[in-house]
Amino acid sequence: MLKVGLTGGLATGKSFVGETLRDLGCYLLKADEIGHEVLARGGEAYNAVVREFGPGILDPSGAIDRKRLAAEVFEKPERLAALNRIVHPLVIRREEEWIAEIAGRDPRGIAVVEAAILIETGSHKRFDKIILAVCDEQQQVDRAMRREGAAREEVLARIRHQMPLEEKRKYADFVIDTSGGKDDTRRQVREVYNQLQSLL
Repeated sequence: MLKVGLTGGLATGKSFVGETLRDLGCYLLKADEIGHEVLARGGEAYNAVVREFGPGILDPSGAIDRKRLAAEVFEKPERLAALNRIVHPLVIRREEEWIAEIAGRDPRGIAVVEAAILIETGSHKRFDKIILAVCDEQQQVDRAMRREGAAREEVLARIRHQMPLEEKRKYADFVIDTSGGKDDTRRQVREVYNQLQSLL
């Protein structure tokens, strides 16, 4: 089985790339969704995160408000590190369990884990191949503003706090440029998929 990490920057189209790979026959796991699950009430990270950051991050129902939590760690590297120390091992454990399950079920399968900060956390080392989704910064800004209704300055600040895409390229085995239309992106994804298949 082939273990593939899929990453990119804010609004670079990695989810579209992941979904296209799944449509072609890959197995797809979104690390962000696991992150939501472990932070949910009853999730493995809930109690530890509330202890670390206090009840101010909770909404009226007692659930962790992700925007409030994000505000607690934005531009505070030591607080972000504290959050990552709690959440990342739990997410990685679930990823590894999922990969093992796929390997047992389909030894010739391609398991793709989509994660925003795969390289920053060192997790890229756990994968056989890394795919990076890129586009130009103006497109990142436009897409994020349209998708999230965020202000331009807010989006730019978030991009500036991520590892630059040019830096991420050094770790990538495949780069998919999503700057063109969806058909062009699909064409590139098919080419990468064929190359991955040839490695099995």
